[in-house]
Amino acid sequence: MISVHRSDDRYRGGDGAAGIDTRHALSFGPFYDPDNLRFGPILACNEERLAPGAGFEEHPHSHTEIVTWVVEGELTHRDSAGHSTLVRAGDVAHLSAASGVRHVERNDGTDPLTFLQMWLAPLEPGGEPSYTVVPGIADSTPYALPGAGAMLHVRRLTEDERTAVPDAVRLYVHVVRGRVGLGGEELGPGDAARITDARGLAAVAVAGPAELLVWELAG
Repeated sequence: MISVHRSDDRYRGGDGAAGIDTRHALSFGPFYDPDNLRFGPILACNEERLAPGAGFEEHPHSHTEIVTWVVEGELTHRDSAGHSTLVRAGDVAHLSAASGVRHVERNDGTDPLTFLQMWLAPLEPGGEPSYTVVPGIADSTPYALPGAGAMLHVRRLTEDERTAVPDAVRLYVHVVRGRVGLGGEELGPGDAARITDARGLAAVAVAGPAELLVWELAG
């Protein structure tokens, strides 16, 4: 079963006066929808747009696996475990909040910043926080989150190129750029598909190149 969720239907949040524009795919903060709390382990999928100089000052997280994908610009990350990095387009950044960590996320550059941030529930609580960045992850190279029973696949397609998506109990597919045909549906930038019991599906780039993120979820 495929359920399509359009970019324009996301809940708008953030703080425009502070240069923060946020678009939530699932219930988050003041937005509560009892039928849209999570999808498997995925708790949040937020599109964030930060103006130059804008950002989220130090705030806490715990018992959450946080994966960040930059669409354009550069994201400054600093955390209470001593990590300080710049995350660029094509990098996978993974903060395992574990028993607790505090961090800062900012656009310290001169250009607008757009990034996608996905929160996943861990299989087991606790542990020590960690932070990993995989710079310039290659196409079709999976990134495993065993602590959440999840695998992230990055697909970059040329026009009309087709790629198989994994057979899985659940898939969460997010189109970063371009247009993608999937299971009889056409998805544009910011659109997502939530798929259960995926078998034999393929994605194809429609009318130009495309980039998509595919979460393979065990439960």
